[in-house]
Amino acid sequence: MIAPLLVHEVIDARPLGRFQCLAIGLCILVAILDGFDTQTIGMLAPSIAASLGVPLTSFGPTFGAGLIGMLLGAVVLGPLADRYGRKTMIVFSCVLFGSLSLATAYAASLEQLFVLRLLTGVGLGGALPNAIALASEYAPQRYARTTVTTLMCGMPLGAVLGGAVSAALLPRFGWQSVFIVGGVLPLAVALLIAWIMPESARFLIARGHDMARLSEIMRRIAPDLRANEAYRSADPTTAGVPIRLLFTEGRATGTILLWIPYFLNLVVLYFIVSWMPAVLISAHHPTSVGIAAITAFSVGGVLSSVVQGALMNRFGARRVLLCELLTYAALALVLAAWPHDHALVAAVSFAIGAAVQGAQAGFNALAAEIYPTRMRATGIGCAVGIGRIGSISGPVLGGVLLGWNWGAGDIFMAGIVPALIAAAAVAANRSPR
Repeated sequence: MIAPLLVHEVIDARPLGRFQCLAIGLCILVAILDGFDTQTIGMLAPSIAASLGVPLTSFGPTFGAGLIGMLLGAVVLGPLADRYGRKTMIVFSCVLFGSLSLATAYAASLEQLFVLRLLTGVGLGGALPNAIALASEYAPQRYARTTVTTLMCGMPLGAVLGGAVSAALLPRFGWQSVFIVGGVLPLAVALLIAWIMPESARFLIARGHDMARLSEIMRRIAPDLRANEAYRSADPTTAGVPIRLLFTEGRATGTILLWIPYFLNLVVLYFIVSWMPAVLISAHHPTSVGIAAITAFSVGGVLSSVVQGALMNRFGARRVLLCELLTYAALALVLAAWPHDHALVAAVSFAIGAAVQGAQAGFNALAAEIYPTRMRATGIGCAVGIGRIGSISGPVLGGVLLGWNWGAGDIFMAGIVPALIAAAAVAANRSPR
């Protein structure tokens, strides 16, 4: 009798084929939409404030509401995917944040905007960890880091797309038109995913679900396999949602030392994408410089995310992440010293985007590889959820600092602190190589 094949060994022994690239490409589309919706709110805030007749500094809670929703979505919809499937939760998340983005176009008050951003955030929060989990599970182990970090370039790429769409539509059709585009696109992608995206083969075997569907998926990955081939998983099954397992079987230290820099790096990232235009306006830059700085920040993130996995494989995860965090701290000093130079602000914003978003892509890759299949979406979802607390803290902190009339140089200087603490946590974590 021929022994059943291990699903992960079949995937790891073969090249990355067209079928897997399709699944990973759809996950990248989800990340692009996440970046589009998450980061355009910062670009649109001045126009929305003027339209609604409210001060720009009152947008801190609204920024925070979207990020609270992302936290809830990550810690709820991430673990649910370990029970019901990655594809199911991705489709649900895209429908949720797409429909609510459409509704946001009709918001008539800051209170309505607050509620809509909160609910939109739930969908956004559930989409990303499940896209990361599914993409990593379709990639051979040798390509796992590169796959996840390439997927993460979708978020800054979405921000670049959001900047282009905002620049094109805002002067002619108003801020509402950007939210309409940001709603229609996720709904279209949700239909595409429901139609053609496969469920994760590793999830199906780990849960013992639908062996006929699993066999079909495996033959598309490896056409040389027999139609009646039997499969098994090396990962034991777990009933329910295994959040407690993040802290058992020797994972507690690794989980905590992943969460600390995950949290702090996103404090920095979301402070920048939410408040950079307003901070630069306070330093007497024109609005166009703020948009250019955010766009440069996003382009830097796209490029660094593409190469992040290869760099981590070549030089080691810990070394690359430390270098990126310390580079950001040095660049923040540059901005603090020369906050009024237009060209310098754009150039440094590009470099900061590369450092901060490259590091974030690296943290996502680590979250995908340190947890086994039965709890991978839970591990990624909880890490993303902890990061979302940082995402909430960054915009709220920015509103507080602007309310205290801090200058641009002082604000950029304050951004060094979370980077140095994150670097210390990475240095203390001996598990990533």
